[in-house]
Amino acid sequence: MRLSGCDPVLFGTILDAMLLNASRMLTPLWKLAMQIKLKHFGILLVALWMSTQAFAADRPNFVWLISEDNSIHYLKLFDEHGVETPRIAELAKDGLVFNNAFSNAPVCSVARTTLITGCYAPRIGTQFHRRSVLVPLPGKLKMFPTYLRDAGYYTTNKQKKDYNAIENNGVWDESSRKASWRNRKDGQPFFHKQSFATSHESSLHFSRQSMEQDKTKTDPASVFVAPYHPNTPTFRYTYARYHDRIQEVDQQIGSVVDQLEADGLLDDTFIFYFGDHGGVLPRGKGYAYESGLHVPLVVRIPKNWKHLVDFKRGDRVNGFVSFVDFGPTLLELAGIDLPTEVDGRPFLGTRVTSAEVNSRDEAFGHADRFDEKYDLVRTLRKGKYEYVRNYQPYNFDGLHNNYRYKMLAYQELRSLYQSGELNEIQRRFFEARPGEALYDIESDPHETRNLATDPAYAEVLSDLRSRLTNRVKSLPDLSMYPESVLVDEAFSNPVGFGQDKKSQIAKLVDIADLSLIPFDQAARKLDEALSSSNPWERYWALIACTVHGTQASPLAKRIREIVEHDDTPLVRVRAAEYLAMHQNYQPQKTILDALANTNSGVEAGLILNSLVLLRDGKPGYDFSISLNHFKPAVRENDTVKRRMEYLDR
Repeated sequence: MRLSGCDPVLFGTILDAMLLNASRMLTPLWKLAMQIKLKHFGILLVALWMSTQAFAADRPNFVWLISEDNSIHYLKLFDEHGVETPRIAELAKDGLVFNNAFSNAPVCSVARTTLITGCYAPRIGTQFHRRSVLVPLPGKLKMFPTYLRDAGYYTTNKQKKDYNAIENNGVWDESSRKASWRNRKDGQPFFHKQSFATSHESSLHFSRQSMEQDKTKTDPASVFVAPYHPNTPTFRYTYARYHDRIQEVDQQIGSVVDQLEADGLLDDTFIFYFGDHGGVLPRGKGYAYESGLHVPLVVRIPKNWKHLVDFKRGDRVNGFVSFVDFGPTLLELAGIDLPTEVDGRPFLGTRVTSAEVNSRDEAFGHADRFDEKYDLVRTLRKGKYEYVRNYQPYNFDGLHNNYRYKMLAYQELRSLYQSGELNEIQRRFFEARPGEALYDIESDPHETRNLATDPAYAEVLSDLRSRLTNRVKSLPDLSMYPESVLVDEAFSNPVGFGQDKKSQIAKLVDIADLSLIPFDQAARKLDEALSSSNPWERYWALIACTVHGTQASPLAKRIREIVEHDDTPLVRVRAAEYLAMHQNYQPQKTILDALANTNSGVEAGLILNSLVLLRDGKPGYDFSISLNHFKPAVRENDTVKRRMEYLDR
């Protein structure tokens, strides 16, 4: 092809620039190029290039300011028991307060991967914290700042990433402790993300001596203690110290806003302040309750770009938004088409109405492995109701996790439980949960009254159970397979694996849900599943039997046969788990043999979770084990190391 009037080198340069900055706004120009013939094609290229540059410069800036590890319960802007945060309140005066913003996961790496991808973690294989494998992004999806950068934005991250997915090229112009928008080209729009670790969980890893010597600015006598915590000096001091940290974060956020103002950028910059998931006291971070998922979100709307938003500055937004929506919202505000692979929807932008956003009333949550502690919880918040599906409810909340129990509050809570000094609500942290729970958040914001067994709420329960089950099946949710299976078979292409196994996953969900109906109604199907040729059908049938407890005794003989003869180690361990918890079976040989023979550190981590459950929970079994029990490669697994640090004490 001969381009009259255009030097080939110049053509290449211009074409590269167009590809870098192409966006939705250029579509009409590209159509024009296809419809007309110009003798001097180079003129068209220059015109297109100039258009992309104009659009790139004439776009809003974005700043994300993220406080670590705090739910809405610590800010007075959201909760009467929280502390004053005047700098965040200033943002709210010129923006929006979102009353119902949710992290989809209650822990750092899963939440941040959700933010950067716009995808539900159990669908794309990023649901485990800490990750055992970095997984590829689905299809052609890229982390969303890439699309901003391709459209001409300068993208910076200060500094936390913590992704569970493989980072594609071109996400950040700079990611470091010194990253700043100030290094961009003149007039270049920017996206700057900054995290504040001041409020991180580690800030509460203080000693008893420190507690006695270091005074807090917040008076411990003035704090509100949640009903699921004991009202002790340790807990009061921990609350007070954390309130101090929230106020420090508020000032740090104000400092960044001051920098933007000094640079003359406030009128052109959307500022998002939010927490990356819930708070850090027991039953906060890591737990799929409101205290772990419901986050503060304030969005300051810049004066020069308020026409992009169908809300008035100063409004409170009642519509539900969650982390899958945050990246798509920035792309919408920047005028960039959304990738087809994302799960989220924009909640701001010219094509988004305030009425539609305020009509949104659902948020999906999930919790899986948190360091060495395994769990499998899915939640659906719809309107004022929170539905919680505990797929393995005997993995009680307080099951040991090394990092959690560095905190004096955790240590004291367990000590008080062991000495019988906790009330009924507080004891639940160390006891098996129900398979499903239903809470009315308006009347019971701390989720202490389970309505799932109340006939008056049967219709609500049935509706939310069905909605959540459909969500889990439609994703499909990869966690219906053990993590070790996903590592071996799925994590080279998690989404493809999920689609190939979608019908099988749905069947596993149905087997798991046999734990929710009376045993006499479930018995026949459970017996069929225990005899299935598919090991994971047997696996979930055993979990359902464990939830049914002694009522499943008619199947005990079949379960003993599984312990003795099944060819899948994890299935044998699940069978031993049931028998140990409900049939006075000594599980040591089954579990220790499985640990000695496995070649997988991930599989060993799953089995060790059962070992700790059976040792620390009721009725309690003695185990004698050391690192030498494992094959050399298994000893190097992080989850195994963490468990053995605890078991070797």
